[in-house]
Amino acid sequence: MKIIVCLKQVPDTNEVKINQETGTLIRDGVPSIMNPDDKNALEAALQLKDNEQAHIVALSMGPPQAKEVLQEALSMGVDEAILISDRKFGGSDTWATATILSAAIKKIADYDIIFCGRQAIDGDTAQVGPEIAEFLNIPQITYVKEIHKTPKNTLEVSRFTEYGDYTYEVKTPVLLTAIKELNTPRYPNVKGILEHFGKTDSVQIFTFDDLPVDATQIGLKGSPTNVFRSFVPVKNKHSEILHGETVKDSTNLLVNKLAEANLI
Repeated sequence: MKIIVCLKQVPDTNEVKINQETGTLIRDGVPSIMNPDDKNALEAALQLKDNEQAHIVALSMGPPQAKEVLQEALSMGVDEAILISDRKFGGSDTWATATILSAAIKKIADYDIIFCGRQAIDGDTAQVGPEIAEFLNIPQITYVKEIHKTPKNTLEVSRFTEYGDYTYEVKTPVLLTAIKELNTPRYPNVKGILEHFGKTDSVQIFTFDDLPVDATQIGLKGSPTNVFRSFVPVKNKHSEILHGETVKDSTNLLVNKLAEANLI
């Protein structure tokens, strides 16, 4: 079994600040992490490997420093890591990103399962995984919260929805997107850290010249969408202390205030 896991390096959103003049993210000094949902996807792949004979390929697209998340994946038990990195890919929206990732996946070939996180915390679009499946013309199941391998060599997958969970049986190849309820990601082990962290030769690089992609369909100019504006919502707070002679009086005052604000 060959499993491909798509990972993204994202800024730690607890630390993100916005340049109020340009509307862009201030990344200087902001730590980067592996996207949380992607880490759940990675753990799902590793759990399958724990019980099955499997080869896991971690795949990421980004600048050279994105090697860090791939080194982390290798230290957790991944067999192979590939970084897609080229200035021509810069500014790609979800459509262009999925175009590039699907081209890399075709180059890797012979895959059984593709894992992605449900969405990235820096964009929250939840579009890249499903778009990859469409480009590859394979089935997809999103919002996956449980996975089991069946005796028939198929997968039994439980999908979360706001109306309840649905269970599907699916043949491979298939693309699955993971949510945090799927599992608890493991930590890198000491042996893996010593073998892979900080070593540049542990990650293979794919550039524009390595992939059969149309230059007009990638990057900022090839993206059909763009970000118009980024901003931090302004949170205005107001507090008021209500005084009543009795608990009943205070309660009546509170109810009247809530009614005036159309909250009840």
